[in-house]
Amino acid sequence: MIRKARVEDVRKIHQLINQAAAQGEMLPRSLGELYDNLRDYFVYIRDGNIAGTGALHICWENLAEVRSLCVADSVRGGGIGRSLVEACVEEARTYDIGKLFLLTYQVEFFKKCGFTITDKKVFPQKIWSDCIKCAKFPECDETAMIREIGKTT
Repeated sequence: MIRKARVEDVRKIHQLINQAAAQGEMLPRSLGELYDNLRDYFVYIRDGNIAGTGALHICWENLAEVRSLCVADSVRGGGIGRSLVEACVEEARTYDIGKLFLLTYQVEFFKKCGFTITDKKVFPQKIWSDCIKCAKFPECDETAMIREIGKTT
């Protein structure tokens, strides 16, 4: 079951994301970042526990970012990640956002979810709002990807 994240989920989300970050699969997130952006996050609940998380962060008029998508090692390969991506897609549609992007090390997974590789320069809002604060800036080694989902209106 997927639902929007709650305050009591933040520490588990933090643990899940930072475990994956320690394995080099994604960038870490601080507790402060998670609390600041809690409304962006979804969680996937399996057997009463958080088995995955992901967020939709609105960046601009017709652009949102899928970020911090992560699934617990023990349940990977079962469709949880794809379900979380689709929850982000559906939420974007409710806001009439027609374009999603992300920065990732998991290129093949996101290709299967309908994203294509693009140039980071296409997203100046992201570069100057978030990337500039990253320890890897300006030598980012993540791949930028995009997916057109179309507007509902």
